[in-house]
Amino acid sequence: MIHKSLSSIIFFAFTLSFSAQSQSKWQNLFNGNDLQGWKQLNGKAKYEVKNGEIIGTTVSDEPNSFLSTEKTYGDFILELELYVDNDMNSGIQIRSLSMPDYNNGRVHGYQVEIDPSDRAYSGGIYDEARRGWLYPMDINPDGKKAFKRDAWNKYRVECIGNSIRTWVNGIPTAHVIDDMTAKGFIALQVHAIGKTDAPGKQIRWRNIRIATENLKSSPLDQIEVVNFITNDLSAQEKRNGYKLLWDGKTTKGWRGAYKANFPETGWVIKDGILSVQKSGGAESANGGDIVTQKEYGAFEMKFDFKLSEGANSGVKYFVTENEGNKGSAIGLEYQILDDAKHPDAKLGRDGNRTLASVYDLITAKKPGNSIKPIGQWNQGIIRVNPDNKVEYFLNGFKVLEFVRGSKEFLDLVAISKYKDWPNFGMADKGRILLQDHGDSVSFKSLKIKQLN
Repeated sequence: MIHKSLSSIIFFAFTLSFSAQSQSKWQNLFNGNDLQGWKQLNGKAKYEVKNGEIIGTTVSDEPNSFLSTEKTYGDFILELELYVDNDMNSGIQIRSLSMPDYNNGRVHGYQVEIDPSDRAYSGGIYDEARRGWLYPMDINPDGKKAFKRDAWNKYRVECIGNSIRTWVNGIPTAHVIDDMTAKGFIALQVHAIGKTDAPGKQIRWRNIRIATENLKSSPLDQIEVVNFITNDLSAQEKRNGYKLLWDGKTTKGWRGAYKANFPETGWVIKDGILSVQKSGGAESANGGDIVTQKEYGAFEMKFDFKLSEGANSGVKYFVTENEGNKGSAIGLEYQILDDAKHPDAKLGRDGNRTLASVYDLITAKKPGNSIKPIGQWNQGIIRVNPDNKVEYFLNGFKVLEFVRGSKEFLDLVAISKYKDWPNFGMADKGRILLQDHGDSVSFKSLKIKQLN
């Protein structure tokens, strides 16, 4: 039985969707009879038309296969229905490309996920053959409930300007702001299977239509937005209560830890990026840590960070500066580290000093595809709920959670380097800190919303 509130959400979503559709002029992408207007790229999975449906069937030892539109599309609204075998993975390519000079013509670009597995990432956004996951569904747990196994599912995709939004069965699933690719083809994927995998798994598609004129975005909702535009606040982020924690231009709102003013050296602001410079010395030996002027209790913070090779840094919170001016200020920490090259990754207990861990307390459980290479931007989220439940995310993947003040938390503090600090991590509110650990690390798109 669907919960009453969820039923209301679905009805409201469909009502809004119908209102937006009424403003658009629809064109069928599939004529129901043959594959006119489509072409196959990359792998040799089988595509055929039966009973007004496009049927894709897996073939052993073939790479990802794509049935692509011959036309390309920039801004559009796409709707279709699909029915997929439960043990198969697939996707819908949008604004995608295939060029001879890119991986020998490999299809690449945005993909809307079709995932009937227990992982439940249907409706998430993946960057095929390029950046990997942009919007894994860990950051939208309600959206993970939208897809129905053993049933037809209706997908809606809105690509308008830099905004890419998806719905599954009327429930919002993903929202990405990105400017990497503005135009490309649409394609239906049949995922690769290995030489020893049994062939014959199928996905069926029908009622594929697109609107490209008189487009009107669906009303804003409350799901998380993943925004790749530097220091940008999208309309939905603003609606959801986010504000810039750093304005991208000045030192306003920040000062040195234990200091009245922002450090005169050691930190550089350039092209919308805030960077701590490599000092070659001990932590906080150059510019030192910086902290927010304002204190925060329950909050959600998003931040982009980029490591240099072998670098170490961190984002700390509930920083009170009560311990005195001795090195780095004390607080709970989201560890930022080059796990492969920095020796701290092998210290502590069971990896609890590695990237995205609660430093020296709790180890992040990171999927293998959750870390961007050194020199590329990663996105972190720290969520401190009013009930003291704390969650960490790395590039959209949830990597840990804990409860401040719980027995488990206090037991971990008691065997950590913080055991001698009274009431460690339990302040009602504190400052947020960016750490100077003597290594070159950059930050941008620092955003925060307060939680009640």
